[in-house]
Amino acid sequence: MTLINPIKGHVAIVDDDDEMRSMLEDYFRSQDYQVSAFSSAIDALEKLRPIDPPDVVISDIRMPKMDGLELTLKIKEKFPDVCVILITAFGSIETAIEAIRRGAYDYLTKPFKLAALEVVANRAIGFQKLKKENKHLRMAQKNSYNVQEIVGKNPSMKEVFDIIQRVAPSTANVLISGEVGTGKEMVARAIHNLSPRAQYPFVAINCTSIPEAILESELFGHVKGAFPGASHDKRGLFDEASPGTLFIDEIGDLDASMQAKILRAIQDQKIKPLGSQEYHSIDVRIIAATQKDLRQSIRQNNFREDLYYRLAVVPVSLPPLRYRQDDIPILAQHFVEKYSAINNLPPKKITQVALSKLMQARWEGNVRELENVIERAVILSKSSMIEDLDIQSNDQTDTDKFFGKVIESYPTIEDLEKKYIQYILNKTGGKKEKAAHILGINRRTLYRKEREYGFVEDDGRSHDEDLAQE
Repeated sequence: MTLINPIKGHVAIVDDDDEMRSMLEDYFRSQDYQVSAFSSAIDALEKLRPIDPPDVVISDIRMPKMDGLELTLKIKEKFPDVCVILITAFGSIETAIEAIRRGAYDYLTKPFKLAALEVVANRAIGFQKLKKENKHLRMAQKNSYNVQEIVGKNPSMKEVFDIIQRVAPSTANVLISGEVGTGKEMVARAIHNLSPRAQYPFVAINCTSIPEAILESELFGHVKGAFPGASHDKRGLFDEASPGTLFIDEIGDLDASMQAKILRAIQDQKIKPLGSQEYHSIDVRIIAATQKDLRQSIRQNNFREDLYYRLAVVPVSLPPLRYRQDDIPILAQHFVEKYSAINNLPPKKITQVALSKLMQARWEGNVRELENVIERAVILSKSSMIEDLDIQSNDQTDTDKFFGKVIESYPTIEDLEKKYIQYILNKTGGKKEKAAHILGINRRTLYRKEREYGFVEDDGRSHDEDLAQE
């Protein structure tokens, strides 16, 4: 049985001398290195990818159009962790100092022994791997926090956490499905933050929030004069995200034309801005999300099957909150602590009766609805304990009960407004600024309403005088 030696590292060779470049390429391949070779600095910069950079670049100094010193600067800008070794037949102390000043790892003068160059390259690769390990260690500490932001202990959520951890280091596209409010964007951000692309942009777009007429321009960009009003070139979100992650939310709402264009971009890793005649390369990971059943959409000819399989390399399905009731107490306490801190309030606790009420709710809006209810309870509760009466569910049944009760005598809009303002004033302990914020009006309007409805005696003072008395 033939044993295959492990690859020692990825070496990029840049030299305009065909004979020297070929000799170095053959030698490093024979020593079990992955090798990329380029005849010019410009060619190397165009073809080396940030997502899969070399461990070390070995470059001649004297080359036409762009020399090795300038290449070193460009490499360090584009690939900060990559080590550059410069070689030249015209050695001098001044050149060596300039090379190191520009970020080169080391400097060799021709003629040199290939074994000596390999020793330097190996040392550079070891140094580069050590930097990577340190970065990954720091990233792991940061990422553990990011994953914990997705709160839950339910077995279905543990499975989601496991998928996030396993898929994040890969380059695979991901399709996240789940009802509104289940946390699809939070999962997408966790995948990005755990990935090698974490230092690059995470760009999100919701397909339902942008009119179809301008969606193509938003995604792919446009050139000056592409349409009336296009007074300058505009970079699209594919370019803005590169070489990071583009999160496309509600992708199931795209029309057939836009689906085809996104499919082409994913397949070719190239895009053409609106109004341009030329394609250019992109390097971006796609994470898409939808609340729709895309397989059903495929059967109804509303979604392209080939695009589905391009996106769903790794599918992630988020369970609705009603299927993970054991997570409700954990989530509730998490949001209580969060909004107590945001509102500069002392830490609050939830009573068992209030928790029981939370557990019995339907949560059609899922985690987002629960967060909204807890935020409201934290603000309106008068004590350090959140009681069941502080939990005002958004369930339709509660809404029906509320309106069924208040319209028994068929009150006017004015009556309803009066009752609601009185209710909020009571819940906020008469704090005008907080009450006005919840009601969505300014304090002057609140003072005027109080006088109109007889909550306070009209003493003839102006609203400004009322404010001055606070």
